[in-house]
Parts: sequence; C-alpha cells; structure tokens
Amino acid sequence: MNGEVVAASAEPSPPLEWRFSQVFGERSAGEEVHEVDVISAIQFDNSGDHLATGDRGGRVVLFERTDAKNSSGGARRDLEEADYPLRHPEFRYKTEFQSHDPEFDYLKSLEIEEKINKIRWCQTANGALFLLSTNDKTIKFWKVQDKKIKKICDVNSDPSRTVVNGEVPEANSSSLRLPVVTSHESSPVARCRRVYSHAHDYHINSISNNSDGETFISADDLRINLWNLEITNQSFNIVDVKPEKMEDLSEVITSAEFHPTHCNMLAYSSSKGSIRLIDLRQSALCDSHSKLFEEPEAAGSKSFFTEIIASVSDIKFAKEGRYLLSRDYMTLKLWDINMDSGPVSTFQVHEHLKPKLCDLYENDSIFDKFECCISGNGLRAATGSYSNLFRVFGVSPGSTETASLEASRNPTRRHVPVPSSPFKALSRVVSRGSESAGVDGNSDALDYTTKLLHLAWHPSENSIACASGNSLYMYYA
Repeated sequence: MNGEVVAASAEPSPPLEWRFSQVFGERSAGEEVHEVDVISAIQFDNSGDHLATGDRGGRVVLFERTDAKNSSGGARRDLEEADYPLRHPEFRYKTEFQSHDPEFDYLKSLEIEEKINKIRWCQTANGALFLLSTNDKTIKFWKVQDKKIKKICDVNSDPSRTVVNGEVPEANSSSLRLPVVTSHESSPVARCRRVYSHAHDYHINSISNNSDGETFISADDLRINLWNLEITNQSFNIVDVKPEKMEDLSEVITSAEFHPTHCNMLAYSSSKGSIRLIDLRQSALCDSHSKLFEEPEAAGSKSFFTEIIASVSDIKFAKEGRYLLSRDYMTLKLWDINMDSGPVSTFQVHEHLKPKLCDLYENDSIFDKFECCISGNGLRAATGSYSNLFRVFGVSPGSTETASLEASRNPTRRHVPVPSSPFKALSRVVSRGSESAGVDGNSDALDYTTKLLHLAWHPSENSIACASGNSLYMYYA
C-alpha cells in the first residue's frame, strides 16, 4: 500500500485533555425518553463542517459548524494553532426531515421499522449536501439545499380608500401598486432524489460510499450488493455467504466498509470474529477473499460465549487506508492490512465483564453492537461502553494513553485513573487495557440499560460526537 497513517510514527503523542463542548436534546432528570427519539446513527461529513444523526423514528437531523473558520495562510494558521491548540468547535441545528416511515411487507407478513441503521455522506455539489440513509430494507439518497424564501410584501391595496355608503370609490391610477416580491433568509430543504429498495431479504446492517464517488455497497447478514448512485432498479451481488441449506450456515456478515482511497477494495466482518479483505479486480463475484484477518485462537477450553463475544460489530478504515479498526464485544483491535498474522494492537474494553457473561446473555446485553471510530491522523481510537461511558485509546506504537469518559456535561466525573496492564509483546501484537469498570472499579456499578453504542470522530480535529439516548454530546481536546 502507498499510504501510511501517522500511527506508524516512532514517537507517541502526549495524552489529550478532553472537554465538554455542546449537547443537543439533553433531557432533564426524570424525563422519559421516547423510543422513537433514541439516536441510532451518527456521521460527520468529509469536511467536518456538517454532522448528521438518525433516530429510531426514521428522522434525520443535520447540524452545521458555526465557529469562525481560519482563512489565513498555511504558515500563519500553523503558528496560531501552536499558540492556541484548543479550538472549541460549535455546531448548530440546521434542519431535519423524515427519512423513513414504518412499512409492512404483506408477502412476508413482516413489519419494517423506520429506524435509521446507517447514514453516509456523499460528495457535495453546487453548494448542496447529499447523503444516504437506510433502515432495514430501503436505502434513500437525499439532497439538502438552501432555498431562499420569497414573500410578497406590497399588494394592490390603498389604505386611504374607505367605504362610503357601502360602496368603495373607484381607484385612480395613482392608488394602484404592483405587488413587490422580496427574498428573505434562506431555508434548507431536503428532497429524496432516489430510492434503492427490494435488494435485501435480511436487515441491512451497513452502507459505505466508494472513493470513486459513483458507487456504494449495502450489506445484510448474508449478502453485499454493489450499487451505482444513478441506478435504483438494479444492483450487483458481489458477496453471498448463503449456503445451499440454511442449517449449514455458520457465520453471518456483520459490517462492511469500502477502502477510503482504493475503489477496488473493501472489507467485511463476520460473526466469527474474522475480517475479509476483497479485491474487485480479482473477480466480480468476491466469495473468495484476498486476505483474511483473524486472531489466533487462544490456548484453553472454549465456552458457550466464546463465539458470541468474538463477533465483530463494527469496522472502520483509518483515513489513509493502511490500518483497520474493529470492535467486538470485549475488545478493540487495530489491524495492519499488510499483516494478516494478527492484530497490531488489542485494547481491552470489557475485560471486567467476563465473570458476568451469563447475566449479560440473559438480558441480551451480550448482543449489543458497539461502534468504533478512529481519528483523522490515526493516532487515537474510541468506542463506547455501558453507563454512558466511552473509552479513548492511543493507538500509535508505544502509546499508553487511555481515558474513560462519560457522556455528560462533566465527562471526567466518573473517571478513575486506570492503570494499563503490562505490555504483552507477541511479535508485533500488543495488549493493554483496564481492569477498572466504573465509578468504583466494580462491574456491578455499571448501568446496562444506558449504553453508548454510536459515536463519530471529526475527520480532521480531535473532536468526538456521541449519542446517549436522545441526546447528542460533543467533546474536544
């Protein structure tokens, strides 16, 4: 591969001090959160100037950056950033629209929820914003553009003309005025340009734009389809893991992502904990992979939960595409796509929950799908946990940075200094994490009903947006 992210630098960066920035939709104490208002997807656009969220009610809400941009030259900008390293990002509400509505499949007698599973931004054009959103079955392509509101402010009326004896006197030419149309402030308008449907028998879990700006993929449990943005009535099935007999099914697709710079490459993860890299140049049907990334099986007996906790819930490419981040239930892993012998680093997220796997299975928490994200410079990664906590790790070689933050106005309120376990060198594989769990380092202190599943990292700054219920919290460092 050509590019290397900064994670390959020799010197780790110093730890960051995270600060609260903004919150949208914060609920007061005791206020009930309706299920339809819970945020189910978050995504920054490529510039970082816009942020989109989707909720379980099928709505998409857009936010835009409002803090002043630095328009000075590159050298001056670098000097100013050195003097003022902390830049407080500010966003404001822009608009919202109903992306999906509940449907009913009469052929299968199946209700289709309106919940937004994923949002992906597309390339902007002519000042308009474009994005893809999907629920379980249908993908939609949206265009959001500012439209000026026109208003008639002067009409053909003369206030001096009064009614005399029940009659209105005839108007002379001087009292007649033509209507005047004036343009007022612009207002964003969202329009659905295309609908991509009837291509998935199972629930869509991923969509991903290609770097060519013309195609995207959608994935469900058994298939990955390749679409052209301009064509809605057909797609090309590039991956199909469905066996001839469903009883022979051993794994399902859990996430899929296009390579950020090579339009012919994409990766998808499975419920067995493996990640497959496929190359569209090798074959149009990509049932065979070009590389397989799996962690070597640990010595010892397997348990009933081994395969469940190994399932990969999310994968993300780093900006330059050499490194790949994956999240399973217990850990966060960083992979080098040039090295398929094992992960470069493993970060323990839920190590303290191992004794409670039976309880987590009984209340279905063990099936929670936590997302992950990686910074634009490739130096750090973040993922969520329970009690509205999320973890930030330094992923550059030699870094021991780790932080536990809470999605609240005081992100360090529950923070307890967490000692990193000793580095376990095994070729290039490094493990580190925390045995601490919450306020008092006890897993019993965690609230399994409040879980932070969705978060996104700003593409060029150390800024994180995360969802807690119906609230959107933003932090910067």
